[in-house]
Amino acid sequence: MPQVFYRFRKTFKAYASGGNMLMVATALALLVVNLPFTRDFYNSLWENEVTLQIGNFNLFSHHGEPLKLMDFINDALMVFFFFSVGLEIKREVLVGELKSFRAALLPILGACGGMIVPVLIYWLLSRGTDYAQGAAIPMATDIAFSLGVLSMLGKRVPVGLKIFLTTLAVVDDIGGILVIAIFYSTHIDYWMLLGAAGLLLLIFLGGRAGIQSKLFYFFFGAAVWFLFLNAGIHPTIAGVLIAFCVPAKPILAPGKFIQTIRNNIALFSAQDDHKLTSRTILSGDQMDWLKEIESASDKVISPLQDMEDSLHPLVNYLIVPLFAFANAGIYFGDMTLSDAYSGVSLAIICGLVLGKFLGIFSFSWLTIKCGLAPMPSKSNWKMLAAVSVVGGIGFTVSLFIANLSFGTGDPILSKVLNDSKLGILLGSILAGVLGYIAMNMTMPKEEIDAPHEQ
Repeated sequence: MPQVFYRFRKTFKAYASGGNMLMVATALALLVVNLPFTRDFYNSLWENEVTLQIGNFNLFSHHGEPLKLMDFINDALMVFFFFSVGLEIKREVLVGELKSFRAALLPILGACGGMIVPVLIYWLLSRGTDYAQGAAIPMATDIAFSLGVLSMLGKRVPVGLKIFLTTLAVVDDIGGILVIAIFYSTHIDYWMLLGAAGLLLLIFLGGRAGIQSKLFYFFFGAAVWFLFLNAGIHPTIAGVLIAFCVPAKPILAPGKFIQTIRNNIALFSAQDDHKLTSRTILSGDQMDWLKEIESASDKVISPLQDMEDSLHPLVNYLIVPLFAFANAGIYFGDMTLSDAYSGVSLAIICGLVLGKFLGIFSFSWLTIKCGLAPMPSKSNWKMLAAVSVVGGIGFTVSLFIANLSFGTGDPILSKVLNDSKLGILLGSILAGVLGYIAMNMTMPKEEIDAPHEQ
């Protein structure tokens, strides 16, 4: 159990600090797009073409046309975000909170409510309008921002509630991935899709054969991404499917690795320790002993764990903030005050703030009352309700789905997209502020003793 909590604590800190980067990137985008002397540069920046060309072949192309910078960020760089999500989902299913069905049932059903109710509210408010196709926008919970709010209260928040919200956000991501795969795939080229399926099978078989090389998964993964992009399936789905093929089992068992270290370290004489300085030239035997330890170190960490740890800084501190900077630029110049509480903005705000709370809390309440799952440890109904409010922070994936829904280049939908970004921003801020106030009122005033977190 201590290892489980250590892993959770490490993940929690990574996402919480990633939320700070998201806030900075969002604020910068809002500032730049509304300053007269930077607005044109900001808007034109994303129209630049991105190429990676070998001869006549351009990897960053869609149906023969080079990707614009905005498309490159949303359709290429964000693949790493969804790849990281896929790795996290696979780890949670194998050894994490999703391994035990009973332990995972509460956040799973809570997440289902948190997706169904917001979509229903949005649909009721948008029937017959030109923004009805954006019903999936308020279904997401942003894991970085939501855990960032929880981190503001430190150890006053029970670990059980932190795990509940983290697992709920992961299940939310699964729902978002399914929505993107089902509803945002058009004009499918089945030959390219068949080729992608063949390469995915090759990656899967390579993982089963114990291939550890990151280059193997990167090279064939890039080919799968290109085929998905040009087959009509949204390319971010490729990132998730590739992640599911990455092996979670190391070549070398940890026990054998430790024995290898002990055996090789024992070959060094303790009396010679003072001779091994930074100026020492190792003998051939000494080099072989150390290389055997180095080789064992490469084999004891599974590709899944290695890639997940390596990608977290890249995704949390570069890719997702860059995505936010590119997509969160809301121009206020042609807006009126009513845009904030009408139309698509109102539908999204109601979905995020009201829908997420009602969905998460009501489904969780039913699950606990029916005896299907217990209340998170050291928690009560008021605490669970407060965390359910925080679940309404739906920034990154909500922006992503909004761009898929309205980012077609149509002038009418461009206005809808701008208003939907406003709704996402206001709804997420409102959910975060209300959630923090509610948690501050309901959480214990003293830090909870949690020795397993040390």
